Amino acid sequence: MTATLPPAVSAAPSSLPALTTDRAPRPRTFLMCPPEYFAVEYAINAWMDPSVAVDAAVALRQWENLRATYEALGHTVHVLDPQPGLPDMVYAANGAFSVGGIAYGARFHHPERAAEATHHAGWYAANGWRRHHEPSYTNEGEGDFAYVPGAGVVLAGTGFRTDPRAHGEAQDVLGVPVLGLRLVDPRFYHLDTALFVLDDHTICYFPGAFSARSQRALRRLFPDALLAGESDALAFGLNAVSDGRHVVLPAQATSLAGRIAERGFTPIGVDLSELRKGGGSVKCCTAELRG
Repeated sequence: MTATLPPAVSAAPSSLPALTTDRAPRPRTFLMCPPEYFAVEYAINAWMDPSVAVDAAVALRQWENLRATYEALGHTVHVLDPQPGLPDMVYAANGAFSVGGIAYGARFHHPERAAEATHHAGWYAANGWRRHHEPSYTNEGEGDFAYVPGAGVVLAGTGFRTDPRAHGEAQDVLGVPVLGLRLVDPRFYHLDTALFVLDDHTICYFPGAFSARSQRALRRLFPDALLAGESDALAFGLNAVSDGRHVVLPAQATSLAGRIAERGFTPIGVDLSELRKGGGSVKCCTAELRG
């Protein structure tokens, strides 16, 4: 597939050589929520600073560019209506986690975001998802869950937001083995800030975000993983979305983009610098719907 990308989007950093690849992208379906009410009004992660001004108009333009990028690549994007008083709804990945047509709902750790779960559940119910499970334990959806279909496993983060008991509940609900991973650095408070799935068998992650035990588990299960450095992790480079060929990631993660290209993927850098002020980037804004 040859995608016509929006003018603001570059298929790869200009310093990278032109690449040819036989990697086949897989059309995906996403749920996103526009940042109509986005603001940093409180601090519930290490990146949020209410004293730093947010330009809501810029945030919306950046979000629209991300959406247009997905659509230009052939993906389907559904939109969840934003709600006043819920400035973090733009981080739609946190509202649920779905595999095989089953959606495991979120239960947010911080009260500031608690009401978001109801709106996500309502969207799933209104859009034909008859198998939506209301969780018993705190978890923040795809923020702390990642599905690796070739390995037949769900990777699940804990340490800051998600109750480890949610891992077992998700395994029971989804019928897929769940491997728990402990996050130890508050800058990487969700799994999706430290790890993403490149293709059906391959992941990319920043080892320093995980406990020693979790690092050993990842090395055993994914010996061919792409390892990211701290600078790209701090640029939110791991907060990325891949369709098996194209990898949409923050434009600032240039070193990681180069290494992704060396693996035969096509990196696509997008600027979400305004939304980063809330502690999120590409993946945080993108919930994958695996029907």
